[in-house]
This record gives sequence, structure tokens and C-alpha cells, in this order.
Amino acid sequence: MSTRSSAAFTTRPSATAPHAGGGTASIAVLAVAAFVIVTTEFLMVGLLPALARDLGVSVSEAGQLVTLFAVVVMLCGPVLTASLAHIERKRLFFAVLVLFAVSNALAALAPHLWTLAIARVIPALALPVFWGTASDTAAQLAGPQRAGRAVATVYLGISGAMLFGIPLGTLAGDAIGWRAAFWMLAALSLLVAAVLALVMPTLPAAARVGFAEQARSLRSRVFLAQVALSVVVFTAMFTGYTYLAELLERVALIPPAHVGWWLMGFGAVGLLGNWLGGRWVDRRPLAATAGFSALLAAGMVASVLLAPWTLGLAAALAVWGVANTALYPVCQIRVMQSAPQAQALAGTINVSAANGGIALGAVLGGASIPLWGAGSVAFVGAAIALLAAVAAAWAMRPVRLARRVNAAGTS
Repeated sequence: MSTRSSAAFTTRPSATAPHAGGGTASIAVLAVAAFVIVTTEFLMVGLLPALARDLGVSVSEAGQLVTLFAVVVMLCGPVLTASLAHIERKRLFFAVLVLFAVSNALAALAPHLWTLAIARVIPALALPVFWGTASDTAAQLAGPQRAGRAVATVYLGISGAMLFGIPLGTLAGDAIGWRAAFWMLAALSLLVAAVLALVMPTLPAAARVGFAEQARSLRSRVFLAQVALSVVVFTAMFTGYTYLAELLERVALIPPAHVGWWLMGFGAVGLLGNWLGGRWVDRRPLAATAGFSALLAAGMVASVLLAPWTLGLAAALAVWGVANTALYPVCQIRVMQSAPQAQALAGTINVSAANGGIALGAVLGGASIPLWGAGSVAFVGAAIALLAAVAAAWAMRPVRLARRVNAAGTS
């Protein structure tokens, strides 16, 4: 997320001054924690083929673990975040990271798909609590003048996970087994929890506010429409991305040992998408959504059509990767801008909505593979992405009309 996106965030008053020294270190630890959390959420994408083979299930069946994770986040996220947001943040983040360590260890030990499913439910409960409070905490640590930069630093954990966490986890899974990849992630979760306990200062607890009271200000049609648009966008993204490793193996005929490197390249170009998304979303959030959704559709389709040619495939995946990563901050900032009076809860609701789209995308992609083959996930995802682009463009009409009215009134 670009630092230009700072306008999308407000900071709540704090009883203490910004924690200059410890605050900088704490924000960096929160970014690493975000890296661990996002890697845990999406590592399954890179491990699906190997995991499915080892557990004796189809890739489509294993892919529903992504659906399960997303559904739990979607259903439980806003209520859990509103219920736990009053807890002192250092204790809250430490508990979240320990839960992630336990869940990753359980995943590494899972003898069958059902045990692995339980191991996915645990972090799915904790993830929205982290994302619902991390931005506010980073802003509190940095102070109003540096709030946007602090939030952007935390959100770099997403790009880091896409660039290093998921690809390296995929490579480790191929080299030493998918269970070992989860053991490594469990160890990293504990290490980050220990560092956080050492460097993060104790922060004043927020006042406890009921979920109903917080949600009362989020009933506007504009806000609900923005959330619905995020569902469509993330459905498009994860219809294809959930099965990207499978697509690379089956359609592009990439050797399993090399898939992790391709995923790393996908994440690397995503850094450009993160920068572009944060840069363009502030002024024209709907236009940015429409443009990147259309670019996403083009990249997905081109990845299948150009799969036989290495350079063509690389170029197509670059387009896909830029659009895919750009849409993370674009959707988050767009929704939070539509609810300036309740941005923390709005951001959490958008995370839940996005996970609803992730779940639906995993289901649609998983259903299309047995019917039309691995390459079909790109075409189904592209069709949904075009739908999102059209919806965003259509929603821009009243905005353009308002600008004309304002321009006429001032002339």
C-alpha cells in the first residue's frame, strides 16, 4: 500500500504521545506479523498439488480448505473484531501469533483432510481480529503526522508474503515436504510473537463499544455497494489465484520444483501493483477498481493462451500479478473512504467481504477444473473480473454527475 493512501485513515485520540523509538520497531514487527499471517492464509495455494497427492484427494477437494478459511473469516470477522478490539493491543497480537503457531503445527501433523480443516479454522478466527486492529494500532504508535506511512508499512506484509512467503513455502514443500513448510511457519509465528512481546509498548485499551452501535453508522447504500463490489472483485481474483500452482503445472507444464520460482515472480511484480494501487486509489477509487479489474481479466486469459511460450507466459503473469496485488489496497481504501465515521469497522467488514469472495472464487474454480480443465479457472475468473469492471464503471456515473453539478455551481 502506498503512503499516498494516508488520506483514507484517521487516528483515534490517544492518551499518550507517539512512541517514537519503540513505535518504529513495533510497526516493523507488525509488518512481519502481517507477513506471517498472510503466508499462513495463502500458503495452501502453492501446496495444493502436493498436499492433495499426499492425502489422496483431488486438487478441487483440497482447494475447499481455502473456501473454509475464507468463510470463517467472512462470518466471524466483524463480530470478533468488535468484541475484542478493547483488549490491550500487545496482549491481543501476541495471542493471535501464538494461535497461528498452534494452528500451523496442527496442520503439519494432520493425518487427513478433516484434521487439516480444523487447523485452518483456528487462524481464520484470529486473522480478521489482527487486520481489524493493526492499522489503528500502527497509526496510534506513529502519531497523526506519520499515520499513513505506518499503515502502509504494515500492509507491506501482504506484498512480502506474495513475493517471499508463499513462493518459498512452496519451494520448501517440494524440497522437504508440505508438512515441513507448516512446521517452519509455526516456528516463525512463535519467533515473531516473542519479538513483539519484547519491543511493543503497552498501549492504552480502547473503550468497549458494542458491535450494533459501531455498525449503526454503516447502513448507507453507498457503503453497502462498495462492500458488494469487493466481493465480486475478490471472487474474480481467487477463482484463478487459488489454483495458480495447478494451472502452472497442468497447463504451462512447469515442473513442480520450479512452480515456487514462478510464484515468486508473480509476487515480485505485485510490488509494482501495490504501489500503483495505493497511488491511484485516493483520487478515483472506482476508476482504479474498474481499470485493475479489466487488467486482471486480460492477464488471466493471456496466461492460458500464452502458456506454451515461456516469455509470453511470464509477460501475462506479470500483468495478472500487478492487477491482483493492486486490488488489495484499492478495495480496502475504497471501502474505508466510503465510511469515514467508522473506518476501523469498515475495514474489517471489507476483509470479511473479501474473504466471502475468496471462498466463492475457490468454489467456482474448484468446480470448473473437473468440467473444463485447470486452464478454465482463468477464463471463469476473467469473466467475473470483467463484471466487476463494468459494475465499477457503472457506479462512477453518479460521481461524475456530482462533479458536473459542483462545477456548475462554482462557475
